[in-house]
Amino acid sequence: MSPQLSLQKVKASLLDILLPLRCVGCGREGSLICPSCSESLPRVRLPLCLRCGMTVNEGNLCPACLSHPLSINGIRSAFLFQGTARQAILQFKYRQLKAMAAPLAQLLAEYLHSHPMIVEILVPVPLHPKRLRQRGYNQASLLAEELSKLIGLPMEEDALIRVQDVAPQARTKSAAERRQNVRHAFSCNINIAGKQILLIDDVSTTGATLDACAIALKTAGASSVWGLTVARES
Repeated sequence: MSPQLSLQKVKASLLDILLPLRCVGCGREGSLICPSCSESLPRVRLPLCLRCGMTVNEGNLCPACLSHPLSINGIRSAFLFQGTARQAILQFKYRQLKAMAAPLAQLLAEYLHSHPMIVEILVPVPLHPKRLRQRGYNQASLLAEELSKLIGLPMEEDALIRVQDVAPQARTKSAAERRQNVRHAFSCNINIAGKQILLIDDVSTTGATLDACAIALKTAGASSVWGLTVARES
């Protein structure tokens, strides 16, 4: 890590401590996501595709999942990647606002309370070591760590490793490109035979990254793999 980047991260950490918490949605002091903005976060509209979790107009599966079936058991997202949800995730992911992990994890815990899943281990989607050094933290790991405390399930941070430093998914132009980009990017690093896994990440777009992780975990013997994200692209 360069001295300049290290100094920027120190400054960001100090600002987190010294400045009062303000809602990323309305700017009100007191919390990073105030109760009013939390209530107005955009929910994913029902009914859902049973596999990728996007809204469907008819049937149990969306056209994308019918044409390219996913290996993951299912993906669910608490909100749409819009408005305050989008601002919170962008601040968390790219602006060093690591304190955002706690309120976002609380929202995930509330989602799981109302939408239970049969899982026993939390596994964050990993970053490649190169990108982890550049950013300084993995937002998915911070989310999983906070969620683990709230719901009492263990987190296995090192269950998955990213073996390929591929281009960011946000830079790909299509679902096919996203699938190809991460097809062999992950490997399972521990014994998870027979385990029921819940993958944790910040955003799902096509589900390609979560599905690639699920393939690696199921190849290693996981009995089921679900994905849970704070938000998803509409």
